[in-house]
Amino acid sequence: MNFIENMKKRAAADIKTIVLPESRDLRTLQAADAILREGFAKVILVGDENLAAKHPDLDLSGATIINPAKYPTIGAMTESLYYLRRSKGMTMDQAGVYILNELYFGVMLVHEGIADGMVAGAANSTADVLRPSLQILKTAPGSSLVSTFFLMDVPNCNFGNNGIFVFSDCGMNPNPNAQELAQIAIASAKTYGNLLQDEPIVAMLSFSTKGSGGKNDEAMKVAEATKIAKGLAPEIALDGEFQLDAAIVPSVAAQKAPGNPVAGRANCLIFPNLDAGNIGYKLVERLAGAKAYGPITQGIAKPVNDLSRGCSFEDIVGVAAITAVQAQGR
Repeated sequence: MNFIENMKKRAAADIKTIVLPESRDLRTLQAADAILREGFAKVILVGDENLAAKHPDLDLSGATIINPAKYPTIGAMTESLYYLRRSKGMTMDQAGVYILNELYFGVMLVHEGIADGMVAGAANSTADVLRPSLQILKTAPGSSLVSTFFLMDVPNCNFGNNGIFVFSDCGMNPNPNAQELAQIAIASAKTYGNLLQDEPIVAMLSFSTKGSGGKNDEAMKVAEATKIAKGLAPEIALDGEFQLDAAIVPSVAAQKAPGNPVAGRANCLIFPNLDAGNIGYKLVERLAGAKAYGPITQGIAKPVNDLSRGCSFEDIVGVAAITAVQAQGR
């Protein structure tokens, strides 16, 4: 059973409701059809209440379709948004405009407990998807930083967990400092353990392996982040700084970091900045034919997850399954 099939099986054991707000995008509707047929989650679509009639080739009869402008409690939801954001200067009139936006409305459904999670990004930028999530849901208890990860499933790969890795942060924090990088690493380890039900082995990546790059500021930042993360979470198998090959290839690890318990075995890869993370996941996705699920958020109070605008409807289905499993953990 592959990773996503396992996610679907786990999701089906405790059904959650996922809101898909981008109903104007055909891929979203195709994903809703597939999710409902497979039966691992309930679906809310945000949009025209006549969606099902307009797409007779798809079976959307099991979905709840909500037009925000006609939602019976839109007034109360608008007030709720206003009270959440008034300290930041939002007026009631502004709240009335924002609540009609598909993404803000979708996140408010999650905030109010009507949905358990949201998946969007097929038709909106990452910034637009995550902005209402951060403004409305905020960080989870015990979390000081929201970050993102990609779940990478690399075919015909003996590295990591039979080709499965967590890559982080690939979608949110442009240039984290050492403290932030340590928080990303710890959150990613917990995410890996929760989703894969396996031990995370975390490598802090750099162009340098254990000082081979000299006293360079960027390599030293990763080394400092490693020290901080080990101090905060000594139970996690975590080390660095490592070059990518030293992190995942046992033969290279034996040369560059002999005897290191993490080197050559890592399944959770922490990139030093957003440039490296974003480029890295896209390289693996395109050149190795990997499935890249995400960017998926961690550290947020309730799961709201993003998609690449180049995603397929199958990708939406996969991220919905991951989101449902995340919701079970809340």
